[in-house]
Amino acid sequence: MQKILIVDQSKNIRNKLRECLEFEGFYAESIDNENSAAELCKKDSFDLIITDQLFDAKTNSVPFIMLSSESSVDSAIKAMHEGASDYITKPVDLNKLLISIRNVVNTKQNMPDIEIKKSPSASVVSKVTDADIIIGSSKLVKRLQHIIDVVAPSDARVLITGENGTGKELVARNLHLKSRRSSSAFVEVNCAAIPSELIESELFGHEKGAFTSAVKQRKGKFEQADGGTLFLDEIGDMSLSAQAKVLRALQESRITRVGSDKDINVNVRVVAATNKNLKNEIANNNFREDLYHRLAVIVMKVPPLRERADDIPLLVEHFIAKVCDGYGIPRKTIGSQAVKTLCEMPWTGNIRELRNVVERLIILSGDKITKADVVEFCYVD
Repeated sequence: MQKILIVDQSKNIRNKLRECLEFEGFYAESIDNENSAAELCKKDSFDLIITDQLFDAKTNSVPFIMLSSESSVDSAIKAMHEGASDYITKPVDLNKLLISIRNVVNTKQNMPDIEIKKSPSASVVSKVTDADIIIGSSKLVKRLQHIIDVVAPSDARVLITGENGTGKELVARNLHLKSRRSSSAFVEVNCAAIPSELIESELFGHEKGAFTSAVKQRKGKFEQADGGTLFLDEIGDMSLSAQAKVLRALQESRITRVGSDKDINVNVRVVAATNKNLKNEIANNNFREDLYHRLAVIVMKVPPLRERADDIPLLVEHFIAKVCDGYGIPRKTIGSQAVKTLCEMPWTGNIRELRNVVERLIILSGDKITKADVVEFCYVD
């Protein structure tokens, strides 16, 4: 039985959470302050801490979920920097909390000693970090976050659309992290980066001797993502022959390795993304209409940065902290006029371009980034 410690100043919240957790089969203890919690952690071992106070739980290697009355991005980022596995605002949604608890507990039980090797075309998400937070407080971002929260717990396929650099992969990761599959693999395939003659082998795997360079059997991305989420990025660049096989895999929940006649059952949630207008691609016979309808159960559009300029100040502060920490230098400040100038830029490259610009400013500017720096180094007319 998993042991959970509840740390909250409110007696009502402690009692409510404890009753809920015990009903769900957990062993729960509760306490009202961080000092007592720290002492208790020294005497006893817990699988998880649910807390409204940022005491040093991570020194005991205990994962924790942060509860807070603040819904700001800054407070969420701070909690994630401190090592929180999740950040949940009050009043607490018990269903959301229980999903988060099970995700954390399952990850701790099933993946403590696993070293995951990544290839350029695949990645695995096993822990929430500040890099997985969608930064922004604009109406468009709040709507996007709401849709993610609603859609993530289901197994519905999702098609994410939007311009290059808007953060489609981040949306896909959030869908995975907030799903019931979050303790399993998140496997990413960049369909545009793989030659058309290799895409089928990459997705479905191959048998030894299937072609000249197939010197051993290889599992494809569908098999690697079994039980988890497969993210097909730039799906609009996939060849028609590969589209036909992906369609079959979605229809029948099974795949066949290249060079084999044996079917393999797979349990995969597919999330796809594209910067192309797939309906235009269908009209030009570049994309299968039946595959589009299989993928587009839920369609989510990620807004371009120019439509959410109110989020630029938050994003700039986030990237300044991230870049400075990455370089191991003191965090630089930025003047209000410099931020205003950044907000007025067109950002055709969206968030990816903004991140690059912030890094450039940190490298070339003094301790404080000024409007003159932005004008000089960002080529503003």
